[in-house]
Amino acid sequence: MAGAENPPSRRPAPDPIAVLRGHRAAVNDVCFHPSLPLIFSGAADGELRVWDTASHRTISSVWAHGESAGVYAVATSSRLGNKVISQGRDGSCKCWAIEEAGISRKPLFTIRTSTYHFCKMSLVKSTYDIQSGLSFSTGHIEPQSTITEKHEQGLNIMAIAGQESSQVELWDIASARKVLCLPETCSADMTEHPTKQRGICMAVQAFSPCGGGYVNILSSYEDGSTLLWDVRNPGLPVSSVKYHSESALSIAIDGLCNGGISGGADDKIVMFALDHQKGEFILRKEIKLERPGIAGTAIRPDNKIAATAGWDHRIRVYSYCKGNALAVLKYHSASCNAVTFSSDCKLLASCSADTTVALWELYPPKASSEVGISTREVSN
Repeated sequence: MAGAENPPSRRPAPDPIAVLRGHRAAVNDVCFHPSLPLIFSGAADGELRVWDTASHRTISSVWAHGESAGVYAVATSSRLGNKVISQGRDGSCKCWAIEEAGISRKPLFTIRTSTYHFCKMSLVKSTYDIQSGLSFSTGHIEPQSTITEKHEQGLNIMAIAGQESSQVELWDIASARKVLCLPETCSADMTEHPTKQRGICMAVQAFSPCGGGYVNILSSYEDGSTLLWDVRNPGLPVSSVKYHSESALSIAIDGLCNGGISGGADDKIVMFALDHQKGEFILRKEIKLERPGIAGTAIRPDNKIAATAGWDHRIRVYSYCKGNALAVLKYHSASCNAVTFSSDCKLLASCSADTTVALWELYPPKASSEVGISTREVSN
């Protein structure tokens, strides 16, 4: 199952097509708008910036969170429309309107999560528009009628590490209300607690499996383990694995919600599949790294390639299908904190503690008549 991280050829690594400069502190996260030519970045000094992906210039910026807290994560989705969510380490997430002049000067609303951890929030990822609502067992926080009504308007759920650091909380974005805890709060005193012994929740991904009409959660922990949850049975996880020997720091789900990639503080990247019928993880590939530490992971929407952001200042690109190394990109001069792909699969963005955001064009999508990914590799 083990694989090498090095791409086979020794051609010079490509340069980014653009470098977005303007932040005055480490850039913690970056994301593309799903339909507009915009990219959002959040920095450790609390600044949220909006950039034009064509002109590579700042459109506007706002001090979204306090300087001591900073912006730790940013997220958009097709369900949010012209809105963006920022997460600060001040115990809040804020929703901002995207206007003609850029971003609104004041948030539309603030979600007081009272969480201060290093786990980035996750909006629900899905391959289709969900028609049915979440189904919760006893112990849920909102009445079932409220849940049904809100999901008729679309599933705008945010997953985040809980106020109790080993839990995961689900929040309804529209009402700014907590929906559920994983595991359920009423289960917190169990002798065999499913998460407390695993330490702090370090990464979370919310997704809706194809045809399911419900939400699953992947949560990764300080002890290196990853749990799969079905929100319809929130007392216990469906399944668990321990792919990493140290803290699991990042996890991404693929476009079909059938698998993903994870990285951690150890020297491994893991690609896995999910068997939704059996509720099981299936190990696909372990990739050994020369240097430890993966802070961010992403999978392109077409499931062709995956990328990771490393502590060693490198962006690594892999074939998601085969798991072989395609490129190791060198530009950043400090730890890379996140990577993300544009919805049209044409751009990759990376952000770093060096205060920059880099845009890359790698293996652009091909016409249906063309098969596979180009084998032109670059060196590390």
